[in-house]
Amino acid sequence: MDEELLTIGTFAARARRSAKALRRYDRLGLLTPARVDPASGYRYYRVAQIEQARLVALLRQLDMPLARIAEVVAADGERAAGLLAAYWADVEARLAGQRTLAAYLRGRLSGGTSEMRETFTVETVEMPARVVITETRHVLADELPAWIGASLGRLEEAARQCGGPAGAPYVVYHSEVSMESDGPAEACVPVADEAAARAWAEARGRAWHTRVRVEPAMRLAFTRIRKAQVAHPQILAAFEAVEEWIRERGLEPAGACREVYFADWDAAGPGDPVCDVAFPVR
Repeated sequence: MDEELLTIGTFAARARRSAKALRRYDRLGLLTPARVDPASGYRYYRVAQIEQARLVALLRQLDMPLARIAEVVAADGERAAGLLAAYWADVEARLAGQRTLAAYLRGRLSGGTSEMRETFTVETVEMPARVVITETRHVLADELPAWIGASLGRLEEAARQCGGPAGAPYVVYHSEVSMESDGPAEACVPVADEAAARAWAEARGRAWHTRVRVEPAMRLAFTRIRKAQVAHPQILAAFEAVEEWIRERGLEPAGACREVYFADWDAAGPGDPVCDVAFPVR
């Protein structure tokens, strides 16, 4: 046997990984043996593969999913470093959100306050009946920002072919959207020309799960929030403030909660008002 090859036991000891882990890496395409004996099935590795095995182990210590490790391992040095940087940016963003949520929950559980608990001004507005084009999707909380931007962009482009947008776009949550629950959520854009909207939906809307409906007149209880407050979990405090206001005044929810986006998102800064958190009430 070529002296450059090591048995799986020897290789595992030098790479500081178990033989079981190496077999798993092989199945997932993360670290393929240099040679597999066709008769016995024994795996053999080259000395040069030790560094790759250690890299996989180090990436696992960052809790990197195996699929993303496969991308890093397959990439060249500069691209691999970029993939690692992108993954770690995702981790830090998730940790920042979890840190904010933990602070909020501490205040809530202790009966005190937290950074997320602040005074929200709740108002009501009467909305007329409107024709809307909508796109509905089952989506988890971490997928929501990208989907909202893409879906409202598609619907606003379609609205320009249907007499133009006739009001601010909004998203309706027909069921809970969280890391465990996927809604569904419904992106909506009011349009001026119902006949044109129905013709457009019939011709092109099916691929987007799009439909046209008439939303009845309703009274909305809402609070206005800044761009920095739109992210989950900060937005939870705004929803809870409106719900509390509704209860205190003896009103009842009359439909699904929603977020109304009235400002230019890209042009807005963190402190600029961009969104109304609202509930239909009666």
